[in-house]
Amino acid sequence: MTYADTRRKIDPSRGDRLGDGTPNDNDRVEIGPTQLAFREWEAAGLALPDLARMREYRWRRLVQSLVDRDYGAILMFDPLNIRYATDTTNMQLWNSHNPFRACMVCADGHMVMWEYKNSPFLVTFNPLVKELRTGASFFYNVCGDNTATDARAFAAQVAEVMAAHAGANRRIAVDKIMIHGLRALERAGFEVMEGEELTERTRAIKGPDEILAMRCAHLACESAIAEMEAFTRENVPKGGISEDDIWAELHKGNIRRGGEWIETRLLASGPRTNPWFQECGPRIVQPNEIVAFDTDLIGCYGICIDISRTWWVGDQRPTNAMISAMNHGLDHIRDHQARLKPGVTIRELTFGGHQLDDQYWKQKYSCKMHGVGLCDEWPFVPYPDSWAEGAFDVALEPGMVLCVEALVSPEGGDFSIKLEDQVLITETGCQNLTKYPFDPRLTGAA
Repeated sequence: MTYADTRRKIDPSRGDRLGDGTPNDNDRVEIGPTQLAFREWEAAGLALPDLARMREYRWRRLVQSLVDRDYGAILMFDPLNIRYATDTTNMQLWNSHNPFRACMVCADGHMVMWEYKNSPFLVTFNPLVKELRTGASFFYNVCGDNTATDARAFAAQVAEVMAAHAGANRRIAVDKIMIHGLRALERAGFEVMEGEELTERTRAIKGPDEILAMRCAHLACESAIAEMEAFTRENVPKGGISEDDIWAELHKGNIRRGGEWIETRLLASGPRTNPWFQECGPRIVQPNEIVAFDTDLIGCYGICIDISRTWWVGDQRPTNAMISAMNHGLDHIRDHQARLKPGVTIRELTFGGHQLDDQYWKQKYSCKMHGVGLCDEWPFVPYPDSWAEGAFDVALEPGMVLCVEALVSPEGGDFSIKLEDQVLITETGCQNLTKYPFDPRLTGAA
């Protein structure tokens, strides 16, 4: 199956199933799109993903990755790896620093979910989860000085599943685990393997339904950006609008469409854009200033949309330095996008392509490109001065999605230009998924 655009009419008000295959009963268990999102996708002619098929695709990739590495199973605590394996969620941000869930996929395909004991119903909609357990909490907050004991009890459960579904294979991949859990698994006789390598490489190749989900999430994100931009341009001239006020519009637009959260607070205005990575705050945005942002947004279907734009807000003309920097940034990302196709290596992308001017080099971004899926993912394309032999020896494949970055930030300056597009690697080249326009005021076109 190719990664071409397809069309299918969406009518969420008709029939027993929504267009993505979920029940049309106004009581959906999964976090999912809202009626607003469905209407916007229909108006845009977008096809919806088949979620059951997407889940099976992910499950099959995980199982094949285990077989290829001769691992008996993978044990996952990272909420986003659990989301990939099961398409289930439960207090994702809280779970990210209080690991109370775990998922285990065995090389024979058997999948076990350790869930919070009061909410097993959050998992049962997915028939790929064959076994539901509790007891994966062994962090100090809830276990206190019994943490090691609870970890041993959990490891005993893992051993029970492995005995039934992995036989004599004692090689188990683990992504992120509390230290008592790691020790308990090793004392139980398991050879603990690096799980993050497996999950990152498995997640890197998106299936057709994942691409459909990403297209939908992308439109939803860009619709929310448009609302944020309209709010900014209308209200900044009136005065009293803070960076936080502007950023809140993106959050609101995301949640209204069934999105989930935003991973960072990367919006800044005026001189606070240089140096980049200042988080948005109470600063009142002034007329005739730059506003720059990086979405880092976890949107519909849990898909990350990671794009950046820089706006000039005001009726005066931006400075020549700003216009020059903006066009330099556009040259940077457009040249790098043009090089994306199957078979191109990370080494080639690192050492080739458009070079930033000396005045922008010191404050450049941390990478040229990075993968994206449920969050920022592997692979990573560094700049030449961050190249590490043996770390990035891989070639691009169809189904990968990369975010192409540009930070044009003059050292000692009073502004930065931040740009970023999300690009799908196809069978023959690439396709830019990002449609949101660049500000013509900063390009000099208006």
